[in-house]
Amino acid sequence: MPVLCCPAVDVPEHVITLEETLELAERIHAEHDELPLALKLITNTGVQTRHLVQPIETTLRHPGFEERNQVYEREAKARIPAVVERALRQADLTADQIDALIYVSCTGFTMPSLTAWMINNLGFRSDTRQLPIAQLGCAAGGAAINRAHDFCVAHPGSNALIVACEFCSLCYQPDDITVGNLLCNGLFGDAVAAAVVRSEGDRGVLLERNGSRLVPNTEDWIAYAVKATGFHFLLDRRVPGTMEQLAPSLREVAAEQGWNAEALDFYVIHAGGPRILDDLSRFLKVAPDMFACSRATLTQHGNIASAVVLDALRRLYGTESVPVGARGLIAGFGPGITAEITLGTWLG
Repeated sequence: MPVLCCPAVDVPEHVITLEETLELAERIHAEHDELPLALKLITNTGVQTRHLVQPIETTLRHPGFEERNQVYEREAKARIPAVVERALRQADLTADQIDALIYVSCTGFTMPSLTAWMINNLGFRSDTRQLPIAQLGCAAGGAAINRAHDFCVAHPGSNALIVACEFCSLCYQPDDITVGNLLCNGLFGDAVAAAVVRSEGDRGVLLERNGSRLVPNTEDWIAYAVKATGFHFLLDRRVPGTMEQLAPSLREVAAEQGWNAEALDFYVIHAGGPRILDDLSRFLKVAPDMFACSRATLTQHGNIASAVVLDALRRLYGTESVPVGARGLIAGFGPGITAEITLGTWLG
């Protein structure tokens, strides 16, 4: 069975703290009627630090969509190679041993995909399969794991590399001043992550089963409005409440494997915000501390979109407290509203 190896994660060097975020919000939006509510919501996220691909002074300026997308491509090409190299090293593989490249991102756009650039510049074979995923948002990290799993099952002996590149700060829109957007301005961060799914291995998460679920009639709850100024994030206030609907989906996928989703040994959950984790803990009847790695990602990096599950999984490797044979669940949530669910056994 395929094995998900330890991810590599890199965050940019420019840091903004919660205190700095609140001060900026108070200064920029001093006349906003709902500023006190926005400040309270930002504080309640629990996000203490976020990393930005540009200094905050540059981030707050909007030079236009074209220039921002150029920044996205430039910074992606500058930051991806080192992360890919670490992920390959942690999987004991080289680039020419990778058979499929899965690239996920929702914060910039290139055509051809950066998979083509990686093949040409990072030592991958020219016959490497390419699978770019651009429209699953935060769920794409889980989707990438599942599609890598599917590929390796369909092509025995193959290996797949996942790369998640999210520069959420490049989607900042200074004219979007709804409370929801002010909250997002204090929630999202930037990161690049990569992980290998090997056809076989003796260290990592042995991938047992995966599944996808969609909450009906919620397509416009998490979305982009694509305008001349770029991507404008739309977030419905009902989104946090979807865990009551998605918890049964996690139970269903676990039950297909003969597992009880309420009694697993580890959980790697997309940390979209504290309410997501709190509600899932309640509706899944799982102790809050079982989501400690996801909470740590949220606290230290903010919501880094598709890279969240890879960063939380990296933290799980670092705990050294998961016993061999432990059973666990990985779940990414995003637009649709979509859940991408993975079941696996810890090999150590």
